[in-house]
Amino acid sequence: MSSSATKDIIAIGGSAGSSAVLKTLVADLPADLPASVFVSTHIPANSPGFLPEILSVRSKLPVTQAIDGQPIERGHIYLAAPDRHLLLMGETIKFGAGPRENMVRPSIDPMFRSAALSFGPRVVGLVLTGMLNDGAAGLHAIKTNGGTTVVQHPLDAEADQMPLAALEAVEVDHVAPAADLGKLLAGIAGSDAGPACGSPSDGLRLEVDIAAGARLGSAELRKIASPTALTCPDCHGVLSEVRGSQPLRFRCQIGHAYTADALVAHIDELDAAIRIAMRVMEERLTLVERMARDARDTGRTAVAELYEARAVEYKQYSETLRQAALTSLRLGRASRFQDS
Repeated sequence: MSSSATKDIIAIGGSAGSSAVLKTLVADLPADLPASVFVSTHIPANSPGFLPEILSVRSKLPVTQAIDGQPIERGHIYLAAPDRHLLLMGETIKFGAGPRENMVRPSIDPMFRSAALSFGPRVVGLVLTGMLNDGAAGLHAIKTNGGTTVVQHPLDAEADQMPLAALEAVEVDHVAPAADLGKLLAGIAGSDAGPACGSPSDGLRLEVDIAAGARLGSAELRKIASPTALTCPDCHGVLSEVRGSQPLRFRCQIGHAYTADALVAHIDELDAAIRIAMRVMEERLTLVERMARDARDTGRTAVAELYEARAVEYKQYSETLRQAALTSLRLGRASRFQDS
């Protein structure tokens, strides 16, 4: 790749509804685009990976799923692989086996951060339609390191949460509907990148290393974050608030990362699951207690004792679920307080 300071790294992140936007976008990128394009979307770990074929039909540029260790080439579109963060490490693509961020891997934020770390003002970051706010923190890193920031217009997005979160976290350079994004990127690509905005922060380097799979630990985490009273939903360790982050984010010492919005969403899902389990257990308890009474009334003592023992077991399960519900409620209140 050329070492000239032009905007030649385009990083795109999207989630719900982004496939349709990408089909429109890549169709408008010219065959001689003077940039490399990297796309990370929220794909499941067992995804069959049809997106490269779908986009190839529309694109004048070659579209492939990225390969770990391959060199970056201009005029090529690289898509993230399932269950791995897509990272740009110097002039090479690397797969990150680090912890999930915002409950997903690949996550958009690690790709954006790695691009900002390696290429600074040469990066153009674009956030597309999607739920919650993955991509906002990474776009902030791109902006902080001199890159260009673009967001799909929220009113044009199938899911407006990611675009809105990006607009809240970053003073973006461009906002455009899906129909205009391809032409906009083509116009930016190859333009003067301008000077670098100093050296990347140690915190940015550390978070890229975490996504790549480096062990974190509490000592390293304290360099970028402060412990809170919140618990990691993945490993149940202490969550620490990442200092100076936009938007508000948390990490545990394993490396699992959540924005405040993602953490609240996870807690809300847990609340719903616990409520369903409690209702089922209460229904079972009511039923076996009724069956125990009926057995005693009809002189079936052995059967009654069996149902009574089962009722005691169900009561213990109900108490465990009640305690889990109280814990989840405390976590939800604490997270909302942190976000206020």
